[in-house]
Amino acid sequence: MAFASQKNLLRIFLLITLLTGALPAMAESQFPLYPIIQANVGFWEKIYGTYTTRQGILHDKENLDIIYAIVNLVDWNTPGAAKINKQLVKIARQRYKNILSTLASGAPPASRDEKRISALFKKYKHPSFHRARDNIRLQIGQKDRFLQGVIRSGAYLPAIKRILRAKGLPLELAYLPHVESSFNPRAYSKVAAAGLWQFTRSTGRQYLTINNVIDERLDVYLATRAAADFLKENHRQLGSWPLALTAYNYGRAGMVRAQQQLGSYENIFTSHNSKLFRFASRNFYSEFLAALRVARKLEKDPTIIRDRPWASTSLRLKGFAKASALRKYFGVSPQDFSHLNPALRPPVLKGKKYVPKGYLLRLPATKSIRKKISHLPASLFHHSQVRTIFHKVRRGDTVSSIARKYHISQKELTRINHLNRKSAIRSGQKLRIPAHGNKRISRHAKSIHTLKATAKRKP
Repeated sequence: MAFASQKNLLRIFLLITLLTGALPAMAESQFPLYPIIQANVGFWEKIYGTYTTRQGILHDKENLDIIYAIVNLVDWNTPGAAKINKQLVKIARQRYKNILSTLASGAPPASRDEKRISALFKKYKHPSFHRARDNIRLQIGQKDRFLQGVIRSGAYLPAIKRILRAKGLPLELAYLPHVESSFNPRAYSKVAAAGLWQFTRSTGRQYLTINNVIDERLDVYLATRAAADFLKENHRQLGSWPLALTAYNYGRAGMVRAQQQLGSYENIFTSHNSKLFRFASRNFYSEFLAALRVARKLEKDPTIIRDRPWASTSLRLKGFAKASALRKYFGVSPQDFSHLNPALRPPVLKGKKYVPKGYLLRLPATKSIRKKISHLPASLFHHSQVRTIFHKVRRGDTVSSIARKYHISQKELTRINHLNRKSAIRSGQKLRIPAHGNKRISRHAKSIHTLKATAKRKP
């Protein structure tokens, strides 16, 4: 019996060894570090783990192991910092352009800097100094920003990993927001991508609700499910995670075409050329691998205290409700209410629109709130949304005159109509104007027929 018991223990030990050994190997096989991108991954590891936002790295945009200089920048919070830093970079860039021009002329390197720059190209056959002169690129370091992202990630990673696991996806994908948003759920990009996963409006609307009332891109949990579905479909169509991740940045259709033409990730990385497949798309997978490495290393640092997930409970609203009324009833501060419900847009939080019917409201998980959820008063709810009216632009109208007419701010009018400072309004154009409604659901008007009739009357 003792011998049999020892054999069983040995089997269990071998099984555990195999399983624990197989997991890293499995992850590596799904997210391979191709030799051709090793220099790129190493570069991004330095960007995320070594250089701060006070340092600008001047490098060759094709060969990322060629770094010309580290430019020390002034603090970005200093008045006029952007202008000063731009000038510092301009001076440094011109200096190295001049050196590369000298080397391109065929003259032997004479100065110390010329010899150093020339040595950077020695491992490359037939280097083109003319090409290198036009390929100098600036990359701002991200170490401090990345660290803040790691701290923030503690609040979201457990839920993100649960969602990925439920959908049968690799947990490594949970680290992609380090590249996209530094785990800032309210991040917006220059191209209007939003949230932790940086969905654009066009892609986001395939999976999420995005309007002037709610923007589900800003809800970490809903956006994570959407990102998981999007990545899963990328992988189904492309067959590998390097291609699926590159498609997350470049676009699925474009990556499918590139795969049909060139086949492997390595071939696409080296040979694919299009107006849209530029530095960011070419380096996206390398950035992901670097972020994964740096983040996991920082997670093991005992001196870094990461944020904890908020304990929350949820309630599916059976009608439209005013945000202030919900806050008052549940005793939740505006800050906590907004933090737990980031998808709610400013018109809702400011009371110009209601929290929509069917919205999954998140609240602090306290005993008193759970009790209140089970005794919701009907007076909290309205049977229709606050109506939106439209103003037809007439000759002589301006944004400011229209805003004054309806007692709203110019900022609100431009935001709700997706205008910017350069946008000109034209005669005949229809502008959305927020208005207030006050129709409540009575205890005797909750029938499906009444709600359907109300829905039909909505503009």
